[in-house]
Amino acid sequence: MPVSIISKQREYGNFDTHFFSGQDEVGKDGILRISSEYRAKSQYPSFLPTWNPKHKYDHLEFHEYFDPALKADPEFPNLLGKHRPQIARKITPKFGTEINGIQLTELDDNGKDELALLVAQRGVVIFRNQNFASKGPQYVVEYGKYFGRLHIHQTSGAPEGHPELHITFRRPDHSEFERVFGDNITSVKFHTDVSYELQPPSYTFFSVLEGPDGGGDTLFSDSITAYERPSPLFQEFLGKLHVIHSSKEQADRAKQNGGIQRRDPVTHIHPLIRVHPVLKKKSIFVNSAFSRRIVELKKAESDLILKFLYELVDNSLDLQLRAKWEPGTVTIWDNRRAHHSATIDWEEPISRHAFRITPQGERPVEDLKYLNDEKYYPSEATKDI
Repeated sequence: MPVSIISKQREYGNFDTHFFSGQDEVGKDGILRISSEYRAKSQYPSFLPTWNPKHKYDHLEFHEYFDPALKADPEFPNLLGKHRPQIARKITPKFGTEINGIQLTELDDNGKDELALLVAQRGVVIFRNQNFASKGPQYVVEYGKYFGRLHIHQTSGAPEGHPELHITFRRPDHSEFERVFGDNITSVKFHTDVSYELQPPSYTFFSVLEGPDGGGDTLFSDSITAYERPSPLFQEFLGKLHVIHSSKEQADRAKQNGGIQRRDPVTHIHPLIRVHPVLKKKSIFVNSAFSRRIVELKKAESDLILKFLYELVDNSLDLQLRAKWEPGTVTIWDNRRAHHSATIDWEEPISRHAFRITPQGERPVEDLKYLNDEKYYPSEATKDI
């Protein structure tokens, strides 16, 4: 692997789930799959990742996005009814709610609108004892479409016939640990999913199908509260800045591992501080996985500001919560305010298999007067990045 690629991977901590040539398999049909040994052991074979080199997609085009939360009844009669104290508890005062006693699959459209509003208000909502995965890949794809156009990831694995699902699969062998910890002392890398896209995700659904008995939690950090922590003058300064987000390093990593590239890599410019269309609140929108530099500043200045913001979001434990996974858990978060990180902390080789549904949201803007404005802040300046 070229030194330049290695250094970028180390710098940006990019260990997404990829195909690995020599460990995974290429079928006679040309489709790349997890090894037959691991496929035979899977409890959810219909959700296993595959990579089809023939799948090619054009760049994602701008489209207007209308948040379903804006249609919701703020009293949540169709989601929580009269039983809110019995079925919902706050994880922290400002951030995160856990619910037990509601089946997501039984919600009508009004209930789904209220679900979007609750996720926006709380940032992260954890649902226990769900039958979601038992409905199969096609069901969860159709369910996710209610919340927006589903994103198809540029490199990650997806179940055959269901490219809209993003699959994470940690193989039950020590090479998974070596790939993560070979040049890192921690697996924690906070990020927001595919922030390099023109319209990054809004509400994101994630469910772990198989995993360790303990560990493998997901960490979340609240970037709305993070924005409120600095001084007003510094907030004002940050609100004038824009950041380049890039998918190129992730694409390079997949290529070096023998994987696929469904569409050409992209770079887009987003405001460093974005406004949430439902909450009307501001949040920090940068992450070390995909953010590259601040447009308006010199590189040394940009590096200094981004480092400060990464440390604020990543290391402020009083902004964070820890989501523990149990069988039948579905966690939904708002990618516009919640940064997240996997934790790889189990010791014995074991499969950790999960799926993600990723509806696209609006293009990030620093002022809602630009909401759904196709001409907002052109990204042509990034074409040579």
